[in-house]
Amino acid sequence: MSRMDVRSHVIKPDLSKEYPVVSHGKGVYLYDLNGKSYIDGCSGAFTANIGHGNVTIAKAMRHQALKVAFTYRGQFANRPSEELARLLAALAPGDLNWTFYVNSGSEATETAMKIAVQYWQERGLPTKNRVISRWMSYHGITLGALSMSGHTARRRPFVQLLQDYPVVPPPYCYRCPLGRRHPECELFCAQMLETSIQLLGPEYIAAFIFEPVIGASGGAIVPPPGYYEKIAEICNRYNILLIADEVMTGFGRTGKMFAVNHWGIEPDIMAIGKGLSGGYTPIAATMVSDRIMETISRGCGGIMSGHTFSANPLSSAVALAVVNYLLRHELVQKLDKKARYLERRLRWLAHKHPTIGDVRGLGMMWGLELVKDPLTREPFQSELNVAGMVIDQAMENGLIIYNASGGFVDPAGAVIMIGPPLTVTKSEIHKITETLDYTLTQVEAKLATEFRQQYLQTI
Repeated sequence: MSRMDVRSHVIKPDLSKEYPVVSHGKGVYLYDLNGKSYIDGCSGAFTANIGHGNVTIAKAMRHQALKVAFTYRGQFANRPSEELARLLAALAPGDLNWTFYVNSGSEATETAMKIAVQYWQERGLPTKNRVISRWMSYHGITLGALSMSGHTARRRPFVQLLQDYPVVPPPYCYRCPLGRRHPECELFCAQMLETSIQLLGPEYIAAFIFEPVIGASGGAIVPPPGYYEKIAEICNRYNILLIADEVMTGFGRTGKMFAVNHWGIEPDIMAIGKGLSGGYTPIAATMVSDRIMETISRGCGGIMSGHTFSANPLSSAVALAVVNYLLRHELVQKLDKKARYLERRLRWLAHKHPTIGDVRGLGMMWGLELVKDPLTREPFQSELNVAGMVIDQAMENGLIIYNASGGFVDPAGAVIMIGPPLTVTKSEIHKITETLDYTLTQVEAKLATEFRQQYLQTI
C-alpha cells in the first residue's frame, strides 16, 4: 500500500491532498510503500546534500545514541557539539568562530536578529534595534524570522503581527522592480539600501540580513557582479551588522562551502541549517564573530536566548559526521563539472520549452521562471498555479522539484527549483532533466487546452 489505510492525524501542508507514504531512501532516490521510485531533484527542501540512506551517518547516529542522546545546555557541555563548533569555525568565513545551536533555520535567523540587537545594547546603543531586509526574501516562519522575510504570500496571513523589516528591493534583474537594466542601472538596487538606511536613520538599524542567493521566495536569484561588495561597503560605512542567511545555501549547495565565498564577503553573523545535517537530524545554528562575542562577554556574559535541544549531543554528532563526510569525499570540490552539466541541460530545456522564461542559479541550486510569453516576459495568471501544476505532474512522473513562487513583487511569477544532492551523478542529472522535459510537455498541452477554452468563451 502507498497510502495510509487508517485516518491520518498529522497536519500536512495541504489538508485536501493525499500524500504517498515514504518507505526508504537511497542516494538521490526515495521510494514509497508501493515500491515506486522518486528521484529527489531538490534534496527535499535543499537539505539532503549528501543523499539518503547514508550508512556512515547511520553508524555515527547509533554510536552516539548508545552513549548519550540528550543533555541540557545549562548543565553539561558535550564533545560532539564542541568538535562540531571547532570544525565550523575552521570552515566559516572571516572570524565567525562562535556557534549557538538551535533546531531550525527559522530559529537560527531569529537568534541572529536577537544577537545583533543585544550587541548594540551592550555597546550602549539601544536604539539600534531594527533589522532590515529585502523584499523577495525568506528567513523563516517564526514571527521574528517572518518579520524579516519579504515573502509576500507567507507574510499576508500574519501581517498585523509582523514588523515592517523588508525595505530594500531585491537584485532581481529578470523583472527589476525599479524598472532598470543591468549594467546601465549601476546597481541601483544596492544603492537603495543606502537610501533606506538614510530614511530610517542608521542610529535605529542593528543589521541587514540577506540570502546570498535568493531561494524560496524567488528561485535561485543570483545578484549581478559588484552587488554584494557594494552592500558590504554601505553596511560598514553606516555601522550596521551584516547577517548572511546561509540556511539554504550553505555546505556546498552553490559550489562553495558557503555562498558568501563567491563574493569574498565576511558577515558579522551567519545563520546555517539544512545542509549542516543533510536532513539526518534537526539542527541549525547561528555563527557569531569574535568582535560581537567579545563585546557580549564583557557585558552580560551570555546570549539572551535558549532552547531545550540546543547543543544536543545526538544531533551534534550526526551533523559532525555529515560535515566530515562532505569534506572527506570532497563533494564541494567535485561539484563544478556536475553543476555545469546541470546548467547546460536546463538551458537546453529553456531553448525547447517556451514556458521557461529564465534559467538562473549556481552549483546545485537552480531556478526556472515559467512565463506565458518568453519574449514579453508576461507571467501566467496566478490563479492557474502553473508552478503547482508542474510540481504535481513531475511527482506523478517520479521527480521531486521545489516550488519557489509566491514571494515575488508584481508581476507575479511562477518558479520551480532544481537542486539534487551533491552526490548526484551525471546520468542522474540527465534523468532529472529528461523527466522534467516530459513533464513540461504534458503541462504545456494542458495549458494550451485551457487557453483555447478561455478563447472560445470570449467569442
